[in-house]
Amino acid sequence: MSRVGKMPISVPGGVTVFTTDGQVSVSGPKGSLRTLLLPGISLQQEGETVTLTRSSEEKSQRAQHGLMRALVSNMVEGVSKGFVKKLELHGVGFRVNMSGSDLKFNLGFSHEVVYKIPAGVSVSVEQNVITVSGPDKQQVGQAAAEIRALRKPEPYKGKGIRYSDERVLRKSGKSGKETTS
Repeated sequence: MSRVGKMPISVPGGVTVFTTDGQVSVSGPKGSLRTLLLPGISLQQEGETVTLTRSSEEKSQRAQHGLMRALVSNMVEGVSKGFVKKLELHGVGFRVNMSGSDLKFNLGFSHEVVYKIPAGVSVSVEQNVITVSGPDKQQVGQAAAEIRALRKPEPYKGKGIRYSDERVLRKSGKSGKETTS
């Protein structure tokens, strides 16, 4: 059995998990999420825990078992706690402002860069820190990656948009003339 797939998922209070027509639905205080249940994988709920089982021992079934367990676990965590990604702006004159449901960036280009915030994700801006949050882990990660891609951190001065826990490896640049004495 898959090491990931055989672990039970604990369901906190206020969160409900149910299956209908081959779909897994999870709802809680932060919202509700749905995903398709992969063929050959079944979900059983016993009290406060949810376990997933597979129908055969084929390699593809074993892989899908672990995947489905991880997806359901992320859904349960998302509707109960939510997911957060923080990004930081580094660079002289780099700014970001909220404008309705859009983010307006000044990133050293000759024009403003406008990023439309997708539905299901909330974004807040505080000075040079952008916080992306929401119940769906994939949507939060995708939105954060799209914002970072607007101006990736460059290796010489470290300017750009980076994750708050990201370390940018710096290059030394031109060595210049060697001085001989």
